[in-house]
Amino acid sequence: MRFRTGLVVGAALGYVLGARAGRDRYEQIKRAAAEARRHPAVSQLVGQAVGLVDAARYVAATGLSAGAKGLRSIDNQRGSE
Repeated sequence: MRFRTGLVVGAALGYVLGARAGRDRYEQIKRAAAEARRHPAVSQLVGQAVGLVDAARYVAATGLSAGAKGLRSIDNQRGSE
């Protein structure tokens, strides 16, 4: 499911960025995208994605912090030898 969603988003983005259909078609796509963003299901997905990114950022920061502490303790042990 994730692959299919990514494929659709990538195809749409590629079409918008690479299209030579003219300004009218670009404005039509832009309006459709704005309408889609206002849809409650899309808003919910965006909220979930932001939450997922925040959680991953927290996990990464915590892991990096723990790793740095572990390296410092190893350095301290070596210094006492």
